[in-house]
Amino acid sequence: MQDNEPLMRELAKLIRVNEPDLVLFVGEALVGNEAVDQLVKFNEALANHAAPGAKPRLIDGIVLTKFDTIDDKVGAAVSMTYITGQPIVFVGCGQTYADLRNLNVGAVVHSLLN
Repeated sequence: MQDNEPLMRELAKLIRVNEPDLVLFVGEALVGNEAVDQLVKFNEALANHAAPGAKPRLIDGIVLTKFDTIDDKVGAAVSMTYITGQPIVFVGCGQTYADLRNLNVGAVVHSLLN
């Protein structure tokens, strides 16, 4: 859906009009680099459709779902934080709100070095 220009324009408008305290990008860890593409295009849409003369409101953090299914393939998650400079706020490891976890950075580094 990141290539759907009218949808991206409306998402940017929602953020511009409602002025939320926090803008989180939610993506599936399972799709790998496709999630990176989604994130980049979402951030670009926010920048491109900001109010004229106003500072664009970009994402403040990332939530990755299905994080328990990617095993040692954490490269896309690292790329997402590197590209945006924003943290992964939560990772989803199940189907309920109780399954949202803080990212274990040590486990990610260990996985990358193995």
